[in-house]
Amino acid sequence: MVPNGWNLGVFSDGIELISGQHVEAKFVNTVGNGKPYLTGPADFPSGKIVVTKYTENAKKECCKGDLLITVKGSGTGKVIEADAAYAISRQLMAIRSTSFDPKFCFYNLVASIRRYEGAAAGLIPGISREDVLNTPIMVPPHNEQRKIAKILSTWDKAISTTERLIDNSKQQKKALMQQLLTGKKRLLDENGVRFSGEWKKGKLSDIANIDSGYAFKSNDFTDSDKGIPIIRMSDFKAGGIDISSAAKVIPESTIGLDRFKLKTGDFVFGMSGSLSNYGWVKERDLPCFLNQRVGRILAKECAVQLFVTYLYLSDKIQQSILDKAAGAAQLNISSTDLRTTIVHYPCYEEQQKIAAVLSTADQEISALQQKLDALKQEKKALMQQLLTGKRRVLV
Repeated sequence: MVPNGWNLGVFSDGIELISGQHVEAKFVNTVGNGKPYLTGPADFPSGKIVVTKYTENAKKECCKGDLLITVKGSGTGKVIEADAAYAISRQLMAIRSTSFDPKFCFYNLVASIRRYEGAAAGLIPGISREDVLNTPIMVPPHNEQRKIAKILSTWDKAISTTERLIDNSKQQKKALMQQLLTGKKRLLDENGVRFSGEWKKGKLSDIANIDSGYAFKSNDFTDSDKGIPIIRMSDFKAGGIDISSAAKVIPESTIGLDRFKLKTGDFVFGMSGSLSNYGWVKERDLPCFLNQRVGRILAKECAVQLFVTYLYLSDKIQQSILDKAAGAAQLNISSTDLRTTIVHYPCYEEQQKIAAVLSTADQEISALQQKLDALKQEKKALMQQLLTGKRRVLV
């Protein structure tokens, strides 16, 4: 139903569409000669345009304020506002508002991404000029367009602010890890006295047990709801574990494999391919088992589990792991290599203090991430209401 005072139209009613054109590689440079040249979403990886290429042979250009949409290849449908004039390749189109409010047009483009993803289905993703021009749009009066865009921009600012806070907190935690896990910064003990004395030098196996998972056989796997999930490399997602689509094995295949059964809080990590994959097992994941090429670290009695976890994630240990794994087509690390990794560690009480400080930093980051996720969900719901006229604004 079209709201009172609104019209149902398509993008072609209020935009000019400029298709980008390819510039031959011999006319492209990286030293700054000519106009900045954008070739696709790789040039705006984190929501900001990063110029790395230039050309003196530009064929199609966008202006500052134009909306750039990816129309070919991976990232099809991704949209960003041009912050300057650029030469654009055939992977991009520029949308220039002629009668729509530019910001209102932008939010409608973002809301249409699923439509574009559907149109781009195929071996080589891509959308045509007609796909963009024929995108349906509910068009309110111009002053209402501006008000809707202003409201959604306010949410975008809140999201951007929270993202910056998260980035800053992560950088602060990284610096804190560098200081605390190398002994450059010493904390206070229970009596308010700063820890002192040399840290012990040893192997990672001196303070932790390291094991890898079990190689389940092909006939162990099942699609039954009664199957038990196993954590594999593919279950690591964005700095954590997501077993929602994990493979499952028949319960009988886990008999006698209690050493591979995971518990809440277990720290697990990748041992093949991307060695920076890691995560903590949550109660909601249980029961589950450890599969081959995924490792687990459990602190011994002389060490604190969280301290050992942070030590493993420190720049020094991660670099040592990469050095040991280097040279192969696919990076792999063995349990033996990990056990023999050289580490430095303080007394048990200082380990507890270090772990507590870093855990607090993680909790702050987690709270900000939850806030960010909530803001994004709320904005998404608000967009759906405002852009369809289900919720009207006061002008």
